[in-house]
Amino acid sequence: MEITKETSEVGAQPAILEMLKQPGVLDETLRHRLLDLLLSSPPAYKITYEQFLAWADEDTLAEWVDGEIIMTSPASLRHQEISLFLASLLRSYIETLQLGKVLSAPFQMRLSHSGREPDLIFIRQDHLDRLKATYLDGPADLVVEIISPESAGRDRGAKFFEYEEAGTPEYWLIDPVREQAEFYQLDDQGRYSLVLQGRTGTYHSRELSGFWLAAEWLWQDPLPPAEEIALAIGGETYARYLIERLKAQGHLP
Repeated sequence: MEITKETSEVGAQPAILEMLKQPGVLDETLRHRLLDLLLSSPPAYKITYEQFLAWADEDTLAEWVDGEIIMTSPASLRHQEISLFLASLLRSYIETLQLGKVLSAPFQMRLSHSGREPDLIFIRQDHLDRLKATYLDGPADLVVEIISPESAGRDRGAKFFEYEEAGTPEYWLIDPVREQAEFYQLDDQGRYSLVLQGRTGTYHSRELSGFWLAAEWLWQDPLPPAEEIALAIGGETYARYLIERLKAQGHLP
């Protein structure tokens, strides 16, 4: 493939990447080294969201904002533990009641001027048509961001206003360092209203009917078993679901 003026400008990096992915173009060792180099640093020019998706892969820690790529840092152990706990808890509840789908990072959420990668997103059953192969086309119904020292400014600043402007009905901010949770819901004016903030307290979700969360669960070490918490939240409905699942698996008569 000839590298022309056109491929050296806005579309250069995606075009070169596609060329290098073809077998036989270069010696295998050199080809892999060039691929690693290109994927390790973002393009210095503005690109479209489609070009961003072509550039990034599943291991790329990056977001797209107004044509520019914002690199992010790997998550800490505590960040991962809380994310896995909430993902398991939400999936258990949502699958039981067939409310929709929960997805964990890395998965893109495309808004009008950005492509963000929240830690967790919930999409209601009637909005599942927004799901594409590699991204959610539009706002989720609930977004969870777990704050790290590196991401605090974005999570409380740019992302907060982007999610609000896009009409994301609920936004949860979980800060493991300060052991503080903030739960926001859109008000009648389309602005985020703080419903609960602090280390303790019970939050009742508006988008997940009947779902509630005790903030103090998030700071326990080790974290409580998600199945036990799901049973406490879901009550008899969740208990019946577990019994039916065990019967279907042949563990109960």
